[in-house]
Amino acid sequence: MAEQTVGLDVAGWVCPVPLRDSPTIVMGHGGGGAMSAELIEHLFLPAFGAAADTALGDSAVVRVGRSRLAFSTDSFVVKPMFFPGGSIGDLAVNGTVNDLAMAGARPLVLSTAFILEEGTALADIGRVAEAMGRAASVAGVRLVTGDTKVVDAGSGDGVFVNTAGIGVVPEGVDIAPGRARPGDVVIVSGDIGVHGVAVMSCREGLEFGTPVRSDSAALNGLVAAMLATGGDVHVLRDPTRGGVAATLNEIATAAGVGIELVERDMPIPQEVRDACGLLGLDPLYVANEGKLVAFVAREDADLVLASMRGHEHGVGAVVIGACVAAHPGMVVTRTGLGGTRVVDLPIGEQLPRIC
Repeated sequence: MAEQTVGLDVAGWVCPVPLRDSPTIVMGHGGGGAMSAELIEHLFLPAFGAAADTALGDSAVVRVGRSRLAFSTDSFVVKPMFFPGGSIGDLAVNGTVNDLAMAGARPLVLSTAFILEEGTALADIGRVAEAMGRAASVAGVRLVTGDTKVVDAGSGDGVFVNTAGIGVVPEGVDIAPGRARPGDVVIVSGDIGVHGVAVMSCREGLEFGTPVRSDSAALNGLVAAMLATGGDVHVLRDPTRGGVAATLNEIATAAGVGIELVERDMPIPQEVRDACGLLGLDPLYVANEGKLVAFVAREDADLVLASMRGHEHGVGAVVIGACVAAHPGMVVTRTGLGGTRVVDLPIGEQLPRIC
């Protein structure tokens, strides 16, 4: 054991290690919930030391000369690689474009890196690459550099993709999770839970009366329309891993505010409700890939909401709650029966390998 830890300052790590009584990585560590947060807080950040940036946003915003640049990276391991409404290819482009857009940035360029399993059909890899090219053209970004690695058969799962991106943040734009304030209105851009259910239905062979297709889309155009109103937008996030619940909990913690939701105002389509009921899932925890959550100053909420509804990716935008000073760091929702329940940060992930 001593030989395995030579060179690692284990004493400098913040306990608990092992995390949640697990001495090895489990699927929950990649789910965007409490286990992911613990892995970052108790292992990665102490190990990185002074080299780490502790802001921990989806994108880092750095000043280079007179410009502010947003930089983000993301890896995609979705299974299966093709699903109703999309594929791992367009998901990889849209996901990183959206991370940049959530910082208020105009995405410019992306890198593409592939980890390919030996034996994967070239036709499938070609379909993934073509989907990436189409998605990049729609989003208005260029694919400018990349890398390819191949692993032994059985060591991967067809195709894994990493994309990193750079965008420019306009002067005067200040969007970050810590800017949420009591009184802010919480808006979601449309139906939630659609992407996760689309992938799971394909994976498990589930059929519903209405086909469920992924909502994967680049949201930089929607964000640009919102910012063009001049409204005071404090926070933008795309509720991917861990869904709306995880995203709102992260914002509540970062800003030290409470968030109160109204259950009946949640835009959850019936097919998502049916699928989640069948699988024993909560739609608030299901991943989305073409939706955003916005915290907007109350006096500007109607203006921003109108601009969202005028854009193809925000037609279904609705107010789902508000930011409050009470119960800081906690998210609650008022139920249809008049009660209140806590919407906690998930421990792991209800649906693994969704993005």
